[in-house]
Amino acid sequence: MKTSDFFYELPQNLIAQTPIEPRDSSRLMVLDRNTGEVEHRIFRDLTEYLHPGDCLVLNDTRVIPARIYGVKKETGAVVEFLLLKQKKNNCWECLCKPGKRAKAGTEFVFGEGIVDCEVTEVTEDGNRIIRFNCDSKEIYNILDKIGKMPLPPYITEELKNGERYQTVYSKELGSAAAPTAGLHFTKDMLKKIEDMGVSVCYVTLHVGLGTFRPVKVDDVTKHKMHSEHYQISKETADIINETKQNGGRIISVGTTSTRTLESVATKHGCICEDEDDTSIFIYPGYEFKCVDALVTNFHLPESTLIMLVAALAGYDNIMNAYKTAVEEEYRFFSFGDAMFIK
Repeated sequence: MKTSDFFYELPQNLIAQTPIEPRDSSRLMVLDRNTGEVEHRIFRDLTEYLHPGDCLVLNDTRVIPARIYGVKKETGAVVEFLLLKQKKNNCWECLCKPGKRAKAGTEFVFGEGIVDCEVTEVTEDGNRIIRFNCDSKEIYNILDKIGKMPLPPYITEELKNGERYQTVYSKELGSAAAPTAGLHFTKDMLKKIEDMGVSVCYVTLHVGLGTFRPVKVDDVTKHKMHSEHYQISKETADIINETKQNGGRIISVGTTSTRTLESVATKHGCICEDEDDTSIFIYPGYEFKCVDALVTNFHLPESTLIMLVAALAGYDNIMNAYKTAVEEEYRFFSFGDAMFIK
């Protein structure tokens, strides 16, 4: 299977630049993965497709203001840092631009002296490991003062309200990008879903910017996935297992929740309490071990995300659905419309 098999033509004007209000008023394409049939609805209509005894699994990660600008102590040159992943001992993996100004041993200061850092390592793929000179417990408070929300590169308009790039249930700090399928939910909608007899539970997967990295190999199977940290509690595992035992569906909200559940199921042969890093790559031919249905957004051409949804819904069904979405002028990507694969 080739990467080019997942290409589709997308007019620039269909890339959503701003979130729609209210959250649950975006459009919803409902795709039947058995028949390929497509319905056009509004996101709040999702409740009509859920049944008592189902389980909705959401990713409760919270995006940090991960884009920060450092001044090189030696020269005063300004370098952009994009924090990707927290490591041990107050160290972070990050992208730097321009990277040539951030060699190992270089020191930078941020926020006119609020905090400084040293570049300790340059990784094989060109990322930097930096160590902040502050109490590790204070770093998130510091980022709130000096950082900006790291919107994806295809969004060129400035976001007026940073909370619109957070889900209403976001809690666990650590992501460099939002789990965007969850942006459509409101608190009222989630309460309605629970009142219907649908279980709602949470996993955590901290989203890295590897999500947006293009697949650069022709052969899909040769692509190396980025690694992301996840956590699933005993409470969530118990709810999922009980749902399965009672014949209910596991409905994953987003590719990140999906990757978490499938990583745990692959690793242990079941869903259980777990915390680890995952680089699972799901593409057509993969046999799902936990997820029965999926709420997701419309993804970039030739991305690992469109490959994942094609694995669940079927390649032909997905490519036909995307063709229809373009024809019907759905809004695409992070602030765009949604799809429910049932």
